[in-house]
Amino acid sequence: MSRQMGDSHRRFLQTMMSSGIVDEHDAKTLYQHCCEKHNTQHAPDRLDDFIDTINSKLQPLFMQIRKGMSEDNGHQYYALVNMAETDVTRMSSDYADNELELFGKTIDLIVSSENGKASSTDILNTADTLTTKKLKKSETEHLLNRLVHDKWLNEKRGEYTLSTRCIIEMEPYIRTMYQDQVKVCHICHNIVFQCQICENPTCGIKIHNPCVARYFKGRSEPRCPACDDFWPHEIPGIS
Repeated sequence: MSRQMGDSHRRFLQTMMSSGIVDEHDAKTLYQHCCEKHNTQHAPDRLDDFIDTINSKLQPLFMQIRKGMSEDNGHQYYALVNMAETDVTRMSSDYADNELELFGKTIDLIVSSENGKASSTDILNTADTLTTKKLKKSETEHLLNRLVHDKWLNEKRGEYTLSTRCIIEMEPYIRTMYQDQVKVCHICHNIVFQCQICENPTCGIKIHNPCVARYFKGRSEPRCPACDDFWPHEIPGIS
């Protein structure tokens, strides 16, 4: 028996289409609002089932509302993703070819870095190596601002990281393109960029900072969950 999609589902989807990504708290609030607005039953613990119903109707359109974790704070987010395109060409309606090439090169820099970040200087230098039309410094800076505004990148003190939306939507592409470079978090098994690394050269596992905070909470002497060596890094607080 197919799950019926009602007006509450449609209202939820319309909001997701306009916002692109929402955190779990806002998704739960939106779910309640949509149910109350259309006089349908609201079960607080059934948000994922509610979204599954929407996804069953989105499947023929190669769209999906997908759940993922923010590397910054460990919170869960829901993003509406396009599954028809597996690489940066999914953004071709919003960005020119040379802008997409620079974004691809920015992903290269971030994935190949030790800390999951790319400096604005490195990105600006990369703009000189484009095979499509070159970008001026001012054009590159404007593009980076757009990519942050459109929630593809995050920026902090001149360093850029992949946003939660980008990681959720681009994960299949990143796993395929960078399979020898991309590592997964030892705790949550999702791909990891900003993280702590075990310093044992025979181990070297990576753990997201929020996963570190949760895993080592309350442990007086943190030890690597894989090799049992002492974990020397500062344990971040839980957001």
